[in-house]
Amino acid sequence: MREFNSFTEPALKDIFAEDFKVGAAVNPLTIQSQEQLLAYHYNSITAENEMKFASLHPTEEVYAFGAADQLVAFAQKHKMAMRGHTLLWHNQTTDWVFEDKSGGRASKDLLLDRLKSHIHTVVGRYKEDIYAWDVVNEVISDEGSELYRPSKWLDIVGTGFIAKAFEYAHEADPKALLFYNDYNESNPSKRDKIHTMVKSLLEQGVPIHGVGLQAHWNLYDPTLDDIRAAIEKYASLGLQLQLTELDVSMFRFEDRRTDLTAPDAMLLELQAERYEALFLLLKEYREVISSVTFWGAADDYTWLDDFPVRGRKNWPFLFDEQHRPKPAFERIAGLVTK
Repeated sequence: MREFNSFTEPALKDIFAEDFKVGAAVNPLTIQSQEQLLAYHYNSITAENEMKFASLHPTEEVYAFGAADQLVAFAQKHKMAMRGHTLLWHNQTTDWVFEDKSGGRASKDLLLDRLKSHIHTVVGRYKEDIYAWDVVNEVISDEGSELYRPSKWLDIVGTGFIAKAFEYAHEADPKALLFYNDYNESNPSKRDKIHTMVKSLLEQGVPIHGVGLQAHWNLYDPTLDDIRAAIEKYASLGLQLQLTELDVSMFRFEDRRTDLTAPDAMLLELQAERYEALFLLLKEYREVISSVTFWGAADDYTWLDDFPVRGRKNWPFLFDEQHRPKPAFERIAGLVTK
């Protein structure tokens, strides 16, 4: 891996200093293995898994803040901003949250009390350290006419759990920026559903400040027109936008090939063209986009390895497995002169 004194390219955070923060998702391993790269190029971080409910609050009486605290200390050490991810999600929430003392289904009041206690404890702990939270994650249905994804939150509380989560977070830290976060956010059907839900929250007076576009995209999808339409639709609500989990997979989601052991020159060029087009578009909307966070920093570690195809490597970032700039980075660096 590269030593700090070997970095000669312009830093991402400087390239986009007049546009938006540039962040990366991290974990306790990558803040060590990628420390030099992170410190040089990024001015914001997000915890990949360490601030999710199951990680922080494994049993009712126990909070486990050790790993999350490490990431906060890393942000402080390198003078980075930090986003919190995520307070409420249908995944990575332990079963006890939804059960009463006898193992039956928790009541609505009990579940809301637990949610309030969890959010006040977690947000309160990091009140001076985290400037923005993904409060609610992925509650919108992908398919069909249903607005909401089935979940235990929905079953027990009804749709009101969404507003309550934002209210509790605002109580815990009135200064924090609060986001709704989702994937497939540029798909026209899901885009319209997200817009409908967020508009409803605003009409109820819920303290929500932004929409998080996860931006798990690939070389081919979504189209630039769909991304632009999504940005404009969400921005029409008067909220700020952040790309919260950006990566550009080398494969379409339905592509199950396993024969590629390294990206060839053609794929690297396609990725460079894709990233250049994306960041030209994002710069157009810098008045409403306040941060762009990659869901990782370099190709040595990405959640896309083994997903959705087991045993397959992916190369979705601007830096390779040795943390060297890829053609995509070089193309983006050129935008500073355009």
